[in-house]
Amino acid sequence: MCDNGTSKASVDCREMLLKVPSILILDEGHTPRNDDTNLLQSLARVQTRLKVVLSGTLYQNHVKEVFNILNLVRPKFLKLDTSRDVAKRIMSRVQISGARKQLKTGTNSALFDLIEYTLQKDEDYKRKEAVIQDLREMTRKVLHYYKGDSLDELPGLVDFTILLNLSSRQELEVKKMKKLDYFKKASVGSLVYMHPELKSLTEKYSLTGEKGCEIGNDKMDTIVEKINVKDGVKANFFLSLLRMCESSHEKLLVFSQYILPLKFMERLAVKLKGWSLNKEIFVVTGDSNSTHREQSVGSFNNSADAKVFFGSIRACGEGISLVGASRILIVDVPLNPSVTRQAIGRTFRPGQMKKVYVYRLVAADSPEEEGHLICCRKELISKRWFEWNESCGHQDFDLKTVDVHECGDMFLESRLLQEDVKVLQKR
Repeated sequence: MCDNGTSKASVDCREMLLKVPSILILDEGHTPRNDDTNLLQSLARVQTRLKVVLSGTLYQNHVKEVFNILNLVRPKFLKLDTSRDVAKRIMSRVQISGARKQLKTGTNSALFDLIEYTLQKDEDYKRKEAVIQDLREMTRKVLHYYKGDSLDELPGLVDFTILLNLSSRQELEVKKMKKLDYFKKASVGSLVYMHPELKSLTEKYSLTGEKGCEIGNDKMDTIVEKINVKDGVKANFFLSLLRMCESSHEKLLVFSQYILPLKFMERLAVKLKGWSLNKEIFVVTGDSNSTHREQSVGSFNNSADAKVFFGSIRACGEGISLVGASRILIVDVPLNPSVTRQAIGRTFRPGQMKKVYVYRLVAADSPEEEGHLICCRKELISKRWFEWNESCGHQDFDLKTVDVHECGDMFLESRLLQEDVKVLQKR
């Protein structure tokens, strides 16, 4: 669709894509959410009026993205009288300077920003609830929520968020990060929260595995050999969890946004457990080709020797099945909570034979805890918009703090995993 070729074959192909389909069904339908991308613009040009979007994570970062997708299915539905009446009602609830004027001139950005601001930051719960009801009324004929029965038939999902107390060395490094911008804090923090000895790698090596900036096994092994693991709270939690998985014959799936923490944990497992790559340990990142990806997934799911699978959350968060694992460790906090939900869905899906336990690690009293709170607000918007019903109270979707000694998970109820836990929350 984006090819500028003028040959008859190119022109005929584009013509067929635009005019021949009588129905368009988009799986992972949250993907075409940005209005300035070729993907959304191309799909909007397909002339059939019959379009279906399928997505378990429709809301990603901003309400504008949801409306971009809905507009793809039902073009110009915001211009219908019924939609405009609801939009005016929303605008009347909370005022942002200039927003009403922009709405009258046909610009919807002000409406989207107003809704997002109200749902994210307004402390008046009744006003939030009213806006949610307005959204549901506006979108009820085009947006349908269905809770899949197949998930109810699975053995179950237990989803924990664990706030961990940093070591004294880590606390000192966190204080030095105060002057960094938000995204730098997140990337550097991903190493510091894992283990403070890793901070030195940020100047020379790419956290995301950029070509030419990868760290070799020898360099990482040198770091692994000289550290005290207990100085790194997430490293210590990972090793403890790995030991418990091994003793109970369960497989562990580990996700991170960044390559360097994954590499560190991989070499920890190699050095301290004596395991080897592609036998007990499997790694898939954005650089993995399709053959390696398929072989790793198949071997991990089916081999009795397999112990742990390390995956970059964006490379492995969609499109694969990792039902061989029953424990999931998410070592950092992606700012888009739907990325985490998609990642959990790699294991909690049809074909899973065991109850799945998820451990989302958050460094307590650090910038990462702020990111965690942002994600919680985004999750609440999605749940209240799509899943709310008359029987729900305003606290039904909130995280619940639970006693780590009586949390219902034999792993967390063991002293081995409890030592660094500050707060335990459960979805």
